[in-house]
Amino acid sequence: MVEKDPRRESQFPAIEKKYGQPMSYWFSVMSDLADEKYPAQIAFLRENHGFSQAHANALVMYSRGSKTTKRFATPAQYYKTLDAKQAKTARAIFKVIQDKYPELEFVIAWNQPMLRLGTKYIFGISAAKNHILISPWSADLITKFAPKMEDLDVKKKTIGVPNDWEIDSKLLLALVKARLAE
Repeated sequence: MVEKDPRRESQFPAIEKKYGQPMSYWFSVMSDLADEKYPAQIAFLRENHGFSQAHANALVMYSRGSKTTKRFATPAQYYKTLDAKQAKTARAIFKVIQDKYPELEFVIAWNQPMLRLGTKYIFGISAAKNHILISPWSADLITKFAPKMEDLDVKKKTIGVPNDWEIDSKLLLALVKARLAE
């Protein structure tokens, strides 16, 4: 699978072409907006210059010092951002799945740890302050398995589990098996 270039400056040629000005012009515009908050900067570019959300975000974030969309190169770096309880639970979730399905590749995508097979994402997590969201990348599967998850916070595309969740190996493996069968 070819990874998209995570450097924000990789979008600069498209910005110059689409909006008809060199990047020096856009940096000058951003300099004038330096005291504004992120939403106001985005809105200004979109409303006054017709920027797409992606191009506006690339320019604003670059101007604010963020040179890449990639925050973590490895799952270990991601785990370091979690509190100890969350990190332990997240590692345990992936260990259960990877022990049964070692062919799944463990990657960082959208700055979250994910398991994929080829180009298909199979399972991922995201940590919030008070819970961890797990996802089998299938709203249909979440709906199908919802009756077995009454004690969890089931949403349309994610399942919320407590930070100190006692891992339900049967549930995790059933979700992954069903996702692989899709």
